[in-house]
Amino acid sequence: MVRYDTSSHLSITHTENTPFLAQINRNVATPMQDLTKGNISKHIIAMAGPIAIGLFVQTLYFLVDLYFVGQLGGAAIAAVSSAGSVFFFVMALTQILNIGCATLVSHAVGRKDNQEANHVFNQGLRLGVWATFVFLVVGYAFGHIFFSFLAADLEMKELALDYFYWFLPSLLLQFVFTALSAALRGAGVVKPVMGISMLGVVLNIILSPVLISGWGTGYAMGVMGAALASSVSMLLSFVLLIRYFNTKESYLVADWFSLKLEKNMVRKILTIGLPSGGEFFLTFLYMSIIYWALSGFSANAQAGFGLGVRLMQSLFLPVMAIAFAAPAIAGQNFAAGKHERVIETYRKTAWLTCSMMGMLMIVCLWVPEMFVTGFTDNSEVILVAATFLSFIGLNFVPAGYVFAVSGMFQALGNTWPALLSTVCRLTLFAIPVIYMAGQDSFYIEQIWYCSVATVFIQAIISHILLKREFKKRLNTTKEREVSEQVA
Repeated sequence: MVRYDTSSHLSITHTENTPFLAQINRNVATPMQDLTKGNISKHIIAMAGPIAIGLFVQTLYFLVDLYFVGQLGGAAIAAVSSAGSVFFFVMALTQILNIGCATLVSHAVGRKDNQEANHVFNQGLRLGVWATFVFLVVGYAFGHIFFSFLAADLEMKELALDYFYWFLPSLLLQFVFTALSAALRGAGVVKPVMGISMLGVVLNIILSPVLISGWGTGYAMGVMGAALASSVSMLLSFVLLIRYFNTKESYLVADWFSLKLEKNMVRKILTIGLPSGGEFFLTFLYMSIIYWALSGFSANAQAGFGLGVRLMQSLFLPVMAIAFAAPAIAGQNFAAGKHERVIETYRKTAWLTCSMMGMLMIVCLWVPEMFVTGFTDNSEVILVAATFLSFIGLNFVPAGYVFAVSGMFQALGNTWPALLSTVCRLTLFAIPVIYMAGQDSFYIEQIWYCSVATVFIQAIISHILLKREFKKRLNTTKEREVSEQVA
């Protein structure tokens, strides 16, 4: 391992696990962004701003992609949306690395322990490589089984598989990319990843009409073109991020040539990351249950839901930028023992996310058709998507609060309460929906009623669990008084 002394030179101790690239003479590494000092609001804005810009460009990509896929018809929208739901499964896996690495790196940076930060980073990187190999085999071997279960008809199944097989390379690159970007975010650095992601998304926007509709080439690939555009742009982002670590990064040094895992550190990453990964996996199950329930109607019904979900995801992105920034800020302060700043981060994050969600809710309740009509002229798809947004808009404020609370659980290094609240929500949602889907009187709006009710319940459960966690972790008298004010 690399050991840093307090002088101006690097002291290196060679051990069996010493990363080769770390053994290079350089000045003493210092935290790239110390979030334990300064104004909390400024830190949130400084970190969320670049994330929001990147997510805004990504939102533009979603809309461009939706527009050109929408011209292919309802079956294409349904196929791409159902295949895209696999993204939530991959997100569940990458979230383990994302939260585990970012949290532990932020704690190490808060303690000013560069050696530990690098150890966490490289173990997360190796986990990402192993996960890539495993998912490569699983995706190509068993993907067809998943789509046989969800597809409303044979045409949709074939289109979904066409999209999925070309989209899979993009999913595979997510694991290592996530490990690299999570470590940077834990150290308080988001701009490089934002810039790299923006370049990838811009390329995706350019390639979508070319590959989907054949602009300039006369060769339209349809849904396969949409998937290929995603895979090519993700490859560009992946290469640029690796180049950044090799040429610009000094605090976190990657050992690219080792796959050896260290049991204790892997256990720490998984202990923190698994519950968050479980949250995304439950989201994947939530989406799958809805697609299954809608398969009894038509491909257009599934297409309307898929269109509504992708629009909802686009609307959520600015709020998620704040939620992504908060754990690094609160995590560094928690590790540094500055617990009042943790509470302050929570309050300001919750206020920002709920306020923004409230504004989005008003728009979705008022004119949901405004978001939908530009992407398809299929009246059934438009009706389902607009109805979905008008109902789900009621979810936005409690969902924003759940985002904020989940970030605090990540910062404290205990993400199990967030998983528990998500399990409660999925259970309360799945049981009635599965039951109602088997009844002759079943209609689509019943799904949205269940969704609205269960998100409010999840927000209440999350609040109760966070209050308990604050009392347990922030245990001085003054901090107890502060944590009481959370309620």
